Parts: sequence; C-alpha cells; structure tokens
Amino acid sequence: MVAPMTTSANNKAAVHVIGGGLAGSECAWQIAEAGVPVVLHEMRPVVKTPAHQTEGLAELVCSNSFRSDDAEYNAVGLLHAEMRRCNSIIMRCGDLSQVPAGGALAVDRDGFSDRVTEALTNHPLITLERGEVAGLPPADWDSVVIATGPLTSPALSAAILERTGEDALAFFDAIAPIVLTDSIDMSIAWRQSRYDKEGPGGDAAAYINCPMDKAQYDAFVRALLDGPKAEFKDWESVPYFDGCLPIEVMAERGPETLRFGPMKPVGLTNPHNPMEKAHAIVQLRQDNALGTLFNMVGFQTKLKHGAQTEVFRTIPGLQNAVFARLGGLHRNTFINAPRLLDGRLRLKLEPRIRFAGQVTGVEGYVESAAIGLIAGRLAAAERLGHDLAPPPPTTALGALIAHITGGHIGHGSGSFQPMNINYGLLPPLPETPKRNSDGKKMNPAERGRAKKKIMGQRALADLDAWLNGRAAEEVAA
Repeated sequence: MVAPMTTSANNKAAVHVIGGGLAGSECAWQIAEAGVPVVLHEMRPVVKTPAHQTEGLAELVCSNSFRSDDAEYNAVGLLHAEMRRCNSIIMRCGDLSQVPAGGALAVDRDGFSDRVTEALTNHPLITLERGEVAGLPPADWDSVVIATGPLTSPALSAAILERTGEDALAFFDAIAPIVLTDSIDMSIAWRQSRYDKEGPGGDAAAYINCPMDKAQYDAFVRALLDGPKAEFKDWESVPYFDGCLPIEVMAERGPETLRFGPMKPVGLTNPHNPMEKAHAIVQLRQDNALGTLFNMVGFQTKLKHGAQTEVFRTIPGLQNAVFARLGGLHRNTFINAPRLLDGRLRLKLEPRIRFAGQVTGVEGYVESAAIGLIAGRLAAAERLGHDLAPPPPTTALGALIAHITGGHIGHGSGSFQPMNINYGLLPPLPETPKRNSDGKKMNPAERGRAKKKIMGQRALADLDAWLNGRAAEEVAA
C-alpha cells in the first residue's frame, strides 16, 4: 500500500508542510511513510490562535466527534474506512483514543492529540519546526503543502490573497461548551443513545439526555434569542456554514427549528417518566476517555460567557452544571479552490505550492484530514518521480478532491462553499437496485439503503485498485 523507505528516497529534498492540524499532520505522515523527508511547520506555541489551547499537533478545537463510523450506510463512515486502508495516522490515533458515542467515532481529545504528536515527532523522516511562516514560502522550497486550516495566520492569508488576486471566503465556526460529568443531575437526565444504537465500541447508552417539556423549551428559546451575543466587526460580516450553526442562529430561524435539529426528542425514552414524551431533548456526548467531561451536542454558540452559564443552566439536569469550557467563535477562511487549484491540489499560478485541509473548502475533521492524506501522497509521488493521479471519483476520497477542484457547480460565480462528504458527491450507480434478494420490490427507504451499501462496496473496491496500482508502479520504478 505504501512505498517502503529506500536510500534513494531518503536522499530526496524535504517537502515542507505548513500547519500542524489534522490535515497537516496527516499530510506529513503520508509523505514520510512514502520515504520522503518532511519539515512540518507549526506556529504554536510561538504564535497562538484564538481557538487552540495547547501546542499539540492535531488539536481538536470544536467537537470531539469524527461522526458516524458506519461504512455501509454513511458517507463519513465510508471515508473512515478508506482512510484506514490508506494508513491514516489520524484514523489510527482516533481508533486508539475512542470514547463511547453511540454510532459515532468520538475521541478523547487530549489523548488523540498526544498520540498524533508522539507518532510524528518520533518519525525519523519528520522534522518539526515551531514558528510562523509569515508570508509565502521561500522560493527555494520547491515542494510545499499549505495546510493551515481555518486559523491561517493573517500574514500568510494576506500573502495568499496577494498571490492569487482573489478574496478569501470566510465564515464563522462556533464551539460547543463542555460540562463536568459529575455536575449533571442524573435524577433528571439519563444515559441512552438514540434508538439504542450501538457505536463502534458496543455502547448503546453513550449519550446523556436532558428532557424539556413545552414550557421549558419555549422559555429556553426565548432566552437564547434575548441573550447577549458576541458582536462582529464590520469586516467580519460573513456567512455561517450550515453544518455548524450557533444554536441561537438556529433558533432565529423559527421556534421549532431546534426541535427538529440538535434537540429532537425522537428515539429516546425517559426512564424516570417513561409514559410522558419529552417535547425536546438536549444531548451531551462523552469528551474524554475518563468520562469526566461531556460536550453539549450541537450547542455551538456565540452567546457571551455570562449568558451561557445562565441560559444553559435552565436546561433540566444542567441546573448545577459546571463548565470545563464555555462556547466561543473563531473565524474560518478558505480559498476558491475550483478556480485556483488543479486536479492534484497544486496552485495553478505556482505549482510548487499545494493546499490541503479545510482551507481548500472541505468541512469537518475527517474531510480535512482526508485532503491532507491525498495531498501528502501526491507530493511524495511527485518527489519520487511518479505521476500519481488522485483516487477515482467513485471513492469518498476522490469525490472530495473532484468537488473542490472543479466538481462544484457555479464556482465561477463565487458561490463555492465548504462541503462535508456525502453520497451526492459520488457518481450515481449505473443501475439502482429495485428488488430484495427474495425478489420482493423494495420501498424507497430500502432502495436508499441498498444504494448506499453498493456505492460503498464500489468505493472500497476502486480504492483498493488505486492503491495496488500505485504500489505496482513504485515497485517497477
């Protein structure tokens, strides 16, 4: 799957990777595992960011969830499976740092970052340099991957804009609060995963649930709408990404929005009062391996800190909540990738520079790391003298690459926006299944599940062929 390290490979000049987040860490790992030396540049702790709290590589600054791990019926689960087959350090450390989360793969954020940091700093071909790259990379860096993510330093952002002649698109990403577990009132709350679904670790009671009746819910929504919010400067007037809206912004869309979003009550039964259906339910998900911290699922917020403690303690079960971390905001930026990048993630105006991660216009931890994975393999292959094409678009990895390098419809009008992996990015099947194995006609839900399963099988088979083709090419070389 991965080229062995050879003397000729070790004599190659280093590839420079800028940014030690998930994408940059994965990118550096893939390059080094191919036998090419890497210099990984991370500005923390020399230069701090508004969202990071540590100097660790691959620090998770928002949720601790990598989302669904279901490779058969969920697109992000399929992406997990593909990355595991590609020797992903992010997935390896994620699996080793897993905490209960129903059908999702969630991780102990500190343990995860520690494992990634240890793996990279101990790799003989990776050199970690702390300090800001304040501007475009020096001209003598002939192979560079910029993987600075949503918190690209102002100096580098300005240099990228000047070089490309484009305006950076931007949006705000909100961070959810984290609560100390022992401050949650379990005489009101209870543990249960939605529909009792077991996660990768076999736990069907991974979430803590806090129920609300209609009067409590209505009062909560009013408090969200009335609470003081963080103010934006004029130059910060940019759209949110719909996949990570602040909860009060969702509430502004209508009084019932939250009940059909992060506070939906379906699939859950209150053991304290099983005969009465909750009007809305707040869920908390385990945030560390010890189980001492739980984060409020979907509760990204721009409320000011004082208002957060007041408003969130009106939630039944959280009336005495102690917050290990309150919510906040940070500013995200991404480039107009379909216009600026070629099919191998290189800057068209300056092909020595590649981009990877969230700055390319993908959204989500796993998607960002996935682009880092492919950028690393492409950079390593180029350094080794191989002409490696990206994975086919029938794979989740290839579909993401295709989207950000030209698959987005209307990108010429400036409408390009971040995208999570989803089945809609993959090419349709030549034929959609219509009947079960027993010949009975499928209903729409059954057809949808069957279609996802077949698309996943096709993706993994095509990825294996891509990996094997690359290995054969390298052996022949």
